[in-house]
Amino acid sequence: MPLLDIVVVLIVAGVLMYLVNRYIPMAGSIKSILNAVVAIALVVWVLQAVGLWGGVSTFRVGR
Repeated sequence: MPLLDIVVVLIVAGVLMYLVNRYIPMAGSIKSILNAVVAIALVVWVLQAVGLWGGVSTFRVGR
């Protein structure tokens, strides 16, 4: 994936999260959880996009 695509996605996600945090009223704890989930999802996506993460589907839970 080209670097420009990654940067554009990160900018769009940042602007969307700013707008959600700024204009949608919700409790502070919910905003914190939402921000953490989006940040973790973006980190995993970027790692997969640059090839540093083999994929979440390779993890096994249990036996």
